Amino acid sequence: MKIGRRVLLTTALLTVAIVATARAHTMFLKLESFFLEPHSTNVVALLNGDFDNSENTITRDRMLDVRVVGPDGIVQPPASAWRDTAMFHWHADSVDTALLTFETGSAGTYTIGVSTEARVFTLTAQEFNDYLVHDGVVDVIAEREAAGKTNDEATERYSKHVKAIVQVGEAQSGEWAEELGYPVEFIPLQNPYDLDVGDELEVRFLRAGEPVANQIVYANHEFNHEHDDTGGHVDAVETRTDGNGVATIPLMAGGRWFVRAIHMVETTSEPDVDYESNWATLTFQIR
Repeated sequence: MKIGRRVLLTTALLTVAIVATARAHTMFLKLESFFLEPHSTNVVALLNGDFDNSENTITRDRMLDVRVVGPDGIVQPPASAWRDTAMFHWHADSVDTALLTFETGSAGTYTIGVSTEARVFTLTAQEFNDYLVHDGVVDVIAEREAAGKTNDEATERYSKHVKAIVQVGEAQSGEWAEELGYPVEFIPLQNPYDLDVGDELEVRFLRAGEPVANQIVYANHEFNHEHDDTGGHVDAVETRTDGNGVATIPLMAGGRWFVRAIHMVETTSEPDVDYESNWATLTFQIR
């Protein structure tokens, strides 16, 4: 495991300027507090950008699955439970963010999930390389270099699948371990709300329900504000899954946390598509 994201780049990629148009957006579910009261009305934001700011709204037609899983069962909120609102962004006056209003029931540990449909885009070679560097997709960088494809443009089919674990009231329940059946997802192996600063959280990364070995995983918390030379955030944790698909995240600080991974592979399953990527995030809070 490595603390602090320090991606080793080739000389060619070190000279590439990261441009905003090539930066992909990571998607997160984020609450003001992940500690909620039973039988209360709450709001969760679906951020598409980074953990501080959303750069565009996820429209309802892209949401294939929205689920709130608690001790009283599964609730699938209707489209009417969502609204869009402008939120401050550092390089713009405001950017729209999708907000979900939902009700908690009995005390317990809940999972909230959102899965989006796939979209396809094409980038120039430089744009695609910039994006891989920015988001730490180091294995694909190496594969493109080894195959002599660094100067090739790329068409990618991508989708995003996000989960949040929240604690409602004092009593805990087992829904923190819920497998939602998304194309990729993180399954925590401990209830985050049993853990304290200084503990470790183990998460299993699944693709199509099967553990993925050697998947690079990043994690960060809201109080880490380190940046790299491009102005991008430096994640507090960089690690890889073991042979059972399990990554270990040291919880070195309190606050709201996220764990993220991009599973990207070359594909021939769809005409004119070079890569398929599935993005997963898991968010929670440590006191």
